[in-house]
Amino acid sequence: MNPKSNAQVADATLATPLAGAAPASAGRAAWLAVLSVAVGAFALVTTEFLPVGLLPSIAAELRVSEGMAGMLVTIPGLVAALAALLVTAGVGKADRRNVIIGLSLLLVLSNLMVALSPSFIPVLIGRAILGVGVGGFWAIGGALGARLVPAAHAARATSVIFAGISLGTVAGVPAGALLGEALGWRAAFGAASALAVLVTLMQFWLMPALPTNQAVRLNQLPILLRKRGVQLGMLATLLIFIGQFSAYTYVTPFLIQAAGMSAKVVSALLLAYGVAGFIGNIIGGWFVAKSVRGALIATGLVMGLSTLALPFVGHSAAGVTALIVIWGLAFGMMPISVQSWMFQASADAMESAGALFVATAQISLASGALVGGVAVDYLGVPSAMLVGGAFALAMAALIGQFGKVNASASGRVKLQAVH
Repeated sequence: MNPKSNAQVADATLATPLAGAAPASAGRAAWLAVLSVAVGAFALVTTEFLPVGLLPSIAAELRVSEGMAGMLVTIPGLVAALAALLVTAGVGKADRRNVIIGLSLLLVLSNLMVALSPSFIPVLIGRAILGVGVGGFWAIGGALGARLVPAAHAARATSVIFAGISLGTVAGVPAGALLGEALGWRAAFGAASALAVLVTLMQFWLMPALPTNQAVRLNQLPILLRKRGVQLGMLATLLIFIGQFSAYTYVTPFLIQAAGMSAKVVSALLLAYGVAGFIGNIIGGWFVAKSVRGALIATGLVMGLSTLALPFVGHSAAGVTALIVIWGLAFGMMPISVQSWMFQASADAMESAGALFVATAQISLASGALVGGVAVDYLGVPSAMLVGGAFALAMAALIGQFGKVNASASGRVKLQAVH
């Protein structure tokens, strides 16, 4: 996410009380440690969505349908949903430095397995290992900025860490697609593994010990689940993430098959999509400060209408390009809008709400890839865009009709960015 918008909304109070406070002044060593976590975020986002730009070639070599190949996005999402809860509770009081390094090593292992596995099932297992790293990182890594620098710089440190999300979308995924086109999809995952090795070494050398005297507890979840605002937020998360990833997972086959674009043009469009997402993040940060409900409705409408229109303008390169960019703006607004709602609805238990949001988002991401895959296999590639648009519009209608439940919530919304 964009550093400027995150600085306005990130807050150190979201971190679980931990031992080992940062020193009074933030020196170069502290910011290098923050950078090592940010590069880890970049590597995770790049790896999680790497199959999106490589789906046709993966499906062809492994002799599966493109819908089945979409399981490479579904499986890590499902595993990450469980890991967000189980890793958070399971690591107890372990040094957070060791936890993050361990999760980075899982990223190395996952990419190596995918790059070297000869058939589809071992590739899926490698992607499942990635899910553990993704869920664990987003549940724990988001709070590290507040521990690595003094409180006065905590928001900026958190912003730097989650800028890796935007950079992964803007540069990582298109670069992976270009590398896959030039050298093959296995080379792209091999490069991702090399990046993960670099991340692990950076964190080993640059991160200080981060002991904790209090384990994260998730016993507030049953209470949160009884709140109407939280229930509505979870349903909104489910709808918008399913909408996003039922369409986005299959955007490359759509652009190649339905729009008749070359692989190089597709890579350029993915880059434009990521840049638009970066801008959308800034717009979303401004919008939620004005109205969280309005930001959610706008996100659903823009995403829904742009993806629904794609199959009808597939013959026009200019029309497809415009809609992809507009869709990217909505994608950038999506995480901030949904998170804002969830934290506004659970201001007294933000940490537990954060884990709940990560789990819901990852389940929805996986479900979206699965729903889109079924549509692609039975109705054709363009149907994934229609399904995605319908889910996004359903979210906008839900919040438009019932979203006043959070209107009475007072105080500034404080966010912990989550992918």
